[in-house]
Amino acid sequence: MNDERLGGRPPLSNRRLVARLLGMVWKYRLGCVRTLLLQTALLALGISGLGLTGVGVDFLRCVLADRAGGLGVPPRWPFGLAPPASWAPMHVIAAIAVAVLIFAALRSALNVCYAVSMNRLLQGQVVVNLRSAVYDKMQQLSFTFFDANASGGLINRVTADVQQVRGFVDGVVLQSVVLILSLGVYLAYMIRIHATLTLASLATTPLLAVATTVFSRRVRPAYVRNRELFDNQVATLSENVQGVHIVKGFARRQNEIDKFTAATRKVRDQKRWIFDQQALFQPFIGMLTQVNIVVLLAYGGWLAVRHAQGGAGITVGQLLVFAGLLQQFSGQVAGIAGIADSMQMSLTAAQRVFEILDAPVAVRSPPNPARLTGRRHALRFEHVGFAYRPGAPILADVCLEVAAGMRVAILGATGAGKTTLLSLVPRFYDVTGGALVVDGRDVRSLELAQLRRHIGIVFQDSFLFSNTVRANIAFGHPSATAEQVERAARLAAADDFIAAMPQGYDTVLREGGSNLSGGQRQRIAIARALLLDPPILLLDDPTAAVDPETEAEILQAVEQAMAGRTVLLVAHRLSALRRADRVVVLERGRVIQFGPPEELIRADGLYRDVAALQTADDSADGITEGRP
Repeated sequence: MNDERLGGRPPLSNRRLVARLLGMVWKYRLGCVRTLLLQTALLALGISGLGLTGVGVDFLRCVLADRAGGLGVPPRWPFGLAPPASWAPMHVIAAIAVAVLIFAALRSALNVCYAVSMNRLLQGQVVVNLRSAVYDKMQQLSFTFFDANASGGLINRVTADVQQVRGFVDGVVLQSVVLILSLGVYLAYMIRIHATLTLASLATTPLLAVATTVFSRRVRPAYVRNRELFDNQVATLSENVQGVHIVKGFARRQNEIDKFTAATRKVRDQKRWIFDQQALFQPFIGMLTQVNIVVLLAYGGWLAVRHAQGGAGITVGQLLVFAGLLQQFSGQVAGIAGIADSMQMSLTAAQRVFEILDAPVAVRSPPNPARLTGRRHALRFEHVGFAYRPGAPILADVCLEVAAGMRVAILGATGAGKTTLLSLVPRFYDVTGGALVVDGRDVRSLELAQLRRHIGIVFQDSFLFSNTVRANIAFGHPSATAEQVERAARLAAADDFIAAMPQGYDTVLREGGSNLSGGQRQRIAIARALLLDPPILLLDDPTAAVDPETEAEILQAVEQAMAGRTVLLVAHRLSALRRADRVVVLERGRVIQFGPPEELIRADGLYRDVAALQTADDSADGITEGRP
């Protein structure tokens, strides 16, 4: 058997993870380019507004110098677009103010477009498509996969982890591109204003790369552990919800509360450590950026004073613009901490998501599958062996012939391999030894979906969905007509009680069909199987754990369901076993008896022992009921 336990294989390297995530981003390149263009426009508008503000300050300085009797140096107008000489100073200032306001309004409008575009890209495409891909892969995986992995962890990977992977698109890729673009533009603009001042103000920047690398390596293992703890928290919650009757029945409410609280605190404590590391890292980044501001005030202030005294330097307006650019530059550099954090979260989540996407599909259709034909199928088990894990066989050397239209009951103690035997027919699992043959064809050579469409299955504990009765019966055949659904219900002896329900076939069932009795749920499950009109019918102990009256109702439905089909029926009750043409008795995964029930009851063995015991029990019950 393949190991389908998640986390059982070596994890992908960071390089492989990043490469696969970049491949995912490439699929959405048009949406990414659109959002980046919007971000570029926002960047240009922001710099334009800041530049005009500096021009306005320098213009005011020039006007004031002229009025004080000095010779004001006119500002450097962008693109040489100086206002007409006939304009009064207040008209020029008003025009600059209006331009700055227009740029601000355009930025606001583009920010809305950017937010909408980003949301549609991430939530409307990336999350939906990735979540669907993970869910689709899970539907392809065999029962072995679900046996080996807790449901809480699987749910967590499809929901929370996919959402974290989404952070790689906006929190890492797009933010990194925006960061590089912004830093490049800011750097070019600052160098244009004054190259030496730029180099002095950004002297501490290389330390940021070192700090970010150290931070990323330090917190990555913590993110992995946090996801594991969160899986445990979800699993605890899921088990408690499903087992609420047991919890209340055994008065274990407080114990379960304590258990869930402990799981929650472990998640909290682990996350708190990560937050503590972030709390140490971000102020350090902020301190480095403040050093840049100090250099600007000292050196830049000296240059401004020097310029005012007629020497080489920068104007007050240019110093204002430079300060704004440096602040924006520092803010973008400080964002490296957020990008590093998003990178670690997305890589951790991606590892878990890709574990599902990369999980081997143990049961699949062959490249050129054979197809079943006809409406009657024979089954043959040829020295079949099966083990969930190596060295622990559940079935061994099972040889069994089931002719087309034959009803075969399977009897055995708990753990004998009865349900496993049934599960091999629709290939919920593949045999690990021998072969299972349908009409002369190994089931592994058949197209999987077609094989399963030829098989109707009624499980011991039949699951019903939170939907209408009609939808539950038509689950395997959604396009079935109302007449077909009702015919299947009549064959399953379910039509009478369904018709008596408040909305009949349109009555909505609660979760798991909790508003029905056990017998009613089983009969709807039988109807669901019969709607497909399957040539092969598998019944896994449908009368287990029901009262005698309910058993009689179910057996009536079973009797009608088995007519004209090849049937494998797991049963313990003599009333069900007698309805079979043959009975196979399993013991520790091996066939120890096989034959008609009337012959087996005359031979020494488990069948006669079970029959004698049940007959004695029934007689004792009759005597007890007859006492006064």
